[in-house]
Order: sequence, then structure tokens, then C-alpha cells
Amino acid sequence: MALIETEEAARRLARAIASDLSLYNEEKIVKGVQNDDLFVELADEIEEGRALFKSRVSPDLYAKNFYDRAIVDILVRSKGHVQSKLW
Repeated sequence: MALIETEEAARRLARAIASDLSLYNEEKIVKGVQNDDLFVELADEIEEGRALFKSRVSPDLYAKNFYDRAIVDILVRSKGHVQSKLW
């Protein structure tokens, strides 16, 4: 399979992976936000997604942190309604 070479496609892939994490790990995400340990709670899942993203995009696009941004946008921002010490 050819590597993704465009920023738009890399962003879409990153958001799709983060959306899947959100869909399949809702309980863990809420717990992580509530306890202020989201990245500990989902460490394995986030790293698995990161490895998938890295394997599918060119190295220069991987270095632009699209995956990390998608994680914050989808896993953190979308849970702004959850009680947390963070906000």
C-alpha cells in the first residue's frame, strides 16, 4: 500500500483513528478525563493508533503531529462536558 503523501489525507486518517478510539473506548475516556489521567488510561490504544498512523503516512507528514492534534480534538475537546479537575 502506498504511503499517504498529502496533508489533507493525513489529517483525515488521524481523525478517523482518533474517532475509532473514541467510539470503542468511551468509558475509559470519561474515566481518564474525570481522573486527569486520560493519556495513562488510554496509553496502549493511543500508541497502537500512532503506530498505524505512522505506517500509513510519509515520514515528513508524520512529523507534523496530525495524529496528536486529532487525539486532543476528538478525545479531549469533545469531553468538555465531563466533570474534571482540568476545567
